Amino acid sequence: MRNKVEVKNLNLYFGEKHALKNISLGIPEHSVVALIGPSGCGKSTLLRSMNRMHDLNSTVRIRGEILLDGHNILHGNTNPVKLRRRIGMVFQKPNPFPKSIYENVAYGLEINGVTEKDKIREMVEQSIRGSSLWDEVKDDLHKPALDLSGGQQQRLCVARAIAVEPEVILMDEPCSALDPISTAKIEALILRLKERFTIVIVTHNMQQAQRVADYTAFMYLGEVIEAGRTADIFGQPKQDLTRNYVSGHFG
Repeated sequence: MRNKVEVKNLNLYFGEKHALKNISLGIPEHSVVALIGPSGCGKSTLLRSMNRMHDLNSTVRIRGEILLDGHNILHGNTNPVKLRRRIGMVFQKPNPFPKSIYENVAYGLEINGVTEKDKIREMVEQSIRGSSLWDEVKDDLHKPALDLSGGQQQRLCVARAIAVEPEVILMDEPCSALDPISTAKIEALILRLKERFTIVIVTHNMQQAQRVADYTAFMYLGEVIEAGRTADIFGQPKQDLTRNYVSGHFG
């Protein structure tokens, strides 16, 4: 299976702090890759590097490469706005716009140049269906998105992300603020979405990684200690540090 995203010898600094240390990692196409590890190990920092979310931080320095279909996205001639259409993101806390449910999804289409109303309407419905939310909101599309429950808001954020038809979706602990029922719905959604997208998820929940991820990378102190098939990382880890972490000895 070919890599959709490939991180090569990546080093990232916040000022003098060396946050990511010589990371190399492949993200196979149409798979779910989980980044696990204790707080502060660099999981979210690595995730945000993949669509250049660090660009606005003047203290950040990055060395190395992140390849999307073989092209280095860290190259100066890469347009970050166009890149983020190809690599979407869902954040830890649901963050719907203070607009209607319909407008939340339509907005991204409109700013990406879709102007035909019928086309927008069709794509909004398709995206909300794709996020497993349609049956719950189809009669309330013009109500405020902020009236939805937390789990519904997060699925709306997924709908907003997939509406512009990205190739990769980054998810930064998308279930950490949700109850178990909402979490189960998001996990089921992730398993369906990998048929259309490549997904990278940061999670503190090791059971969640085992449920949704095809591959897992264990990070510690800014390094990838071990990466491979999820079943191997949890069942037959090669590194003692990995074994201690997945068995709950620290973290």
